[in-house]
Amino acid sequence: MPKVTVLPHPVLCPEGAEFETEAGKSLCDVLLAHDIGIEHACGQCGACSTCHAVIRQGFDSLSEMEDREADMLDRAWGLEPESRLTCQAKVGTEDLTVEIPRYTRNLVSERG
Repeated sequence: MPKVTVLPHPVLCPEGAEFETEAGKSLCDVLLAHDIGIEHACGQCGACSTCHAVIRQGFDSLSEMEDREADMLDRAWGLEPESRLTCQAKVGTEDLTVEIPRYTRNLVSERG
């Protein structure tokens, strides 16, 4: 089983996290299942960029990015070459290191 390491985030995961998961699941589902409340304003259908994360290790093991995801990523805050929408990226067989950006462009967020 691949290991997922989440780097510390001041609000969502202050201490960071590390856990194992099954391949084939969306990275967003995996994070939410481990109580990391990543935003996903569109309900995980790939229609926003609020679940954006940067994959610091294991980027190439994720499912291939489709055009729609690439278009949505252009709207993400802090975009990097290793950025993915966690709702669209399926976990592969390699270990992952994930960094959740400090900010997101969520115009409907109720979080203070």
